Amino acid sequence: MVRVDEAEGTALDQPRQALPETSPSVSSVARLGSYTAAVSVTTDSCLRNRWRELSQQLWRPFGELIILLLMLNQTEELAKVDEGAYRPFIRLPGDIKKSCIILCDHACNTLPGDYATLGLSPDQLSRHIAYDIGAAGVTSYLSEFLGVPAVMANFSRLLIDPNRGADDPTLIMQISDGAVVPGNAHADADEIERRKAAFYRPYHDAIDTLIDEALAARTIPILVSIHSFTERFKGHIRPWHAAVLWDHDDRLPRPLIDALRSEPDIIVGENEPYSGELKGDCLFQHGTKRGLAHALIELRQDLIGEPSGQRAWAERLSRVLTELFSHPTLAAELRTVRFYGSKTENMPNDQIAE
Repeated sequence: MVRVDEAEGTALDQPRQALPETSPSVSSVARLGSYTAAVSVTTDSCLRNRWRELSQQLWRPFGELIILLLMLNQTEELAKVDEGAYRPFIRLPGDIKKSCIILCDHACNTLPGDYATLGLSPDQLSRHIAYDIGAAGVTSYLSEFLGVPAVMANFSRLLIDPNRGADDPTLIMQISDGAVVPGNAHADADEIERRKAAFYRPYHDAIDTLIDEALAARTIPILVSIHSFTERFKGHIRPWHAAVLWDHDDRLPRPLIDALRSEPDIIVGENEPYSGELKGDCLFQHGTKRGLAHALIELRQDLIGEPSGQRAWAERLSRVLTELFSHPTLAAELRTVRFYGSKTENMPNDQIAE
């Protein structure tokens, strides 16, 4: 099953190719007050893009602007110390023994190195086609509130989409929601391989490394992935405030949906506006294939476009997840390695690993 987020376009369809093993690195993380600023020493386009959005609207709180200025200044100072350094992922700290890892596949609109803007204007790069607006902020707050680690991709989904299988035809998009991506038009097999090795694989290696660290600490982690979706699509208003996407393993999705739907002020979708049945996506690779309980949470972008909304939703999710993780019966089930397989392929069903 192929999902094309917000787009009806064409993609590069290349066969799977073997990738060399790469060893992941960890980028610097700075926390300012209650807001977590994940800092890559030379890649600050996420922060700059956020600053541009805020400065264009004069009624925004001045305190928020000051915090973002401090974040930018710190990034520039780090860049002076280690010029040229870049990491394709950002790892936020947390207690791995708390049995939860937060993921954010579309955190940034960063286009590092020689890729410049892929031929797109700043306005296009600030749209949902380049990243999931608000998702990084929710991930950062949620990581802090739960006290658990997180991994966020530090490159735009337009460069290569980490939430796709390595052989998915939508891995590198030539057209996204009506926008032609000139920098992707002539990417051949060698270029696709280069992007996989430089960005795609290190991000997934970083996730595997964190999972391995948890298992080495005799802790079975639960994976929670944060995404966002536009409030409108093709002129139609999307009614959901949030949604939970899942495939075949319902251990976390089912109680999570029930808990969120018990909140009186929100509408919660199930496998909306996308399906969680996507072979090769991030949770397929790290949840389904490894037998770990997992769920993908989609939040509507207009609700998390500002830090206040990001914090509010992180507080809500933190409260709900904490209750679920502390439920005696459910907690034990969530912390069991169990292979449910996927509806997208024939795999053994409900096979418990010893």
